[in-house]
Amino acid sequence: MKKSVLTRYRVMAYVTGVLLVALTIGMIGKYALELDAADDFTQVVSIAHGWLYVLYLIFAFDLGSKAKWPVKKQLWVLLAGTVPTAAFFVERRISRELEAQVEDGAPEVAKA
Repeated sequence: MKKSVLTRYRVMAYVTGVLLVALTIGMIGKYALELDAADDFTQVVSIAHGWLYVLYLIFAFDLGSKAKWPVKKQLWVLLAGTVPTAAFFVERRISRELEAQVEDGAPEVAKA
């Protein structure tokens, strides 16, 4: 598996995670604190998160298919973008797991 596949997933996991946390904060401001400015903020962030979550799904599915994950694990990673902060933890775990499998174009050196 190429390093770019993992990198695309990692970037989208962070973007999706940050937008979801921002959306959660915006919703708290809008409904719990009744802030007027939170209305426009939540609208913009929710649209951005929605479109970028679709990219996250595509990149996560691509990563999972190339890593030959079972369906249960694939669904777990795909749904991580819907729970605030989950994308950060799942991304870290997946990255650690796959770093050994990633090739960055350099020939591998046999370990003695």
